Amino acid sequence: MEDGRQAHIVIIRWACMTLCLVSHVAAFSHGASPSACTDMMPKHMRAQLHSPRNNYVTIHTNMSFFPGDKVPVTVRSSRDFMGFLLQARKVSNEEIAGRFVFIPPGSKLLSCFEDGDTVTHSDKSLKRNLSFVWKAPDQPIGDIKFL
Repeated sequence: MEDGRQAHIVIIRWACMTLCLVSHVAAFSHGASPSACTDMMPKHMRAQLHSPRNNYVTIHTNMSFFPGDKVPVTVRSSRDFMGFLLQARKVSNEEIAGRFVFIPPGSKLLSCFEDGDTVTHSDKSLKRNLSFVWKAPDQPIGDIKFL
């Protein structure tokens, strides 16, 4: 009787550990969580920053925009990558601004401050060149930067 109970406890522990591991693994490939909204740092246990000497990412966009404009944004990398998090922020106070109205396959919208103000990856496919469209707020907001 005691052996049956111990076996049952072992099975329950194994099931709980498996579910915990599956939830962590799934988080790696399905994009950043809302907990990354503020500091834009991945919360993945295995995420590592790479040396900027070996690779680089550039973000290309228009130099100026008016309230309500739709602005094309292109992210290019010298090497393939799987994950990303993209936001537009006001230069004056670092607040997230605007929203994305077009995103490429392999990405999804997040709502950090407002609906669709942040984009992250939705799968772990390799990426190198991505094109987005960002819509500026309807009121003037000053200079912005894409991170």
